[in-house]
Amino acid sequence: MPTSLESYQEAFLLYLADIRGYSPHTIKSYKGRLNSMRECSHFHQEGNTARLDITPFRLAIAHKHKRTIAAALCAVGSFVRYLQEQQKLSIELIGAQKIKVPQTLPKPIEESYIQEVLQHASLESRLLITMLYGLGLRISELSHVKLEDIRGEWISVRGKGDKLRELPLLPPIIQLIELYRTTALPKCYLFEKRGVRRKSAQLRYQLTQCFKALGIEATPHQLRHSFASHLLNNGARISDISELLGHATMASTQVYTKLESSKKLQAYRQAHPLNHLH
Repeated sequence: MPTSLESYQEAFLLYLADIRGYSPHTIKSYKGRLNSMRECSHFHQEGNTARLDITPFRLAIAHKHKRTIAAALCAVGSFVRYLQEQQKLSIELIGAQKIKVPQTLPKPIEESYIQEVLQHASLESRLLITMLYGLGLRISELSHVKLEDIRGEWISVRGKGDKLRELPLLPPIIQLIELYRTTALPKCYLFEKRGVRRKSAQLRYQLTQCFKALGIEATPHQLRHSFASHLLNNGARISDISELLGHATMASTQVYTKLESSKKLQAYRQAHPLNHLH
């Protein structure tokens, strides 16, 4: 078993790559944050008990943006959980108090951009993007979709809190699923490789690379946000959108009305005669 913080970190990064399927870019980010943490933190271990004091590290990054600090603490938190769960190390973490980060709404992706990426994507990537954008799924939900969950014009999706919801499939999605199944021949999961389920991180990386190839930065959550925003902008009821997204309460969906409000404000300013007076 590793006994130094550096050797623990090396084992952790291998775990992220081999077991969790994280992308090289994500692992590089984790490595940079953990390297900075190790440089000025105090680590002491005796047997299966350890103490990690990151207070000096917190002081060193105190001047940085709140989101940067939050990302660093998130990396440290994941590292410590790995030590506890995988290395069976009882560890006391000092100085890891969380900070509040302002919640911002991710920008939806323009419909034309999504269509352009779909035209250039492979069959598997096209299905991946279409399922996320066409159904508003979380990437973790899509990763766990089994072939038996797809029945005719409906799909069963298990979301947060193990809550099951039934979603209708649009005809283009049904056709794409059928084409993919006859071509890729998946056995159990919709997205799998050699009979093994593709993990969320692997699907996320595949999606970001598809958009990046056309110079567009996009995430699975942005596609989910685009799904909700585009439905709302085209007249769908927010209660229906909430049910499709699998939100526990309407309050979670209300955040999408902010975009609609901004569009209404912009249209109002452009249309009102007073705005054109000089």
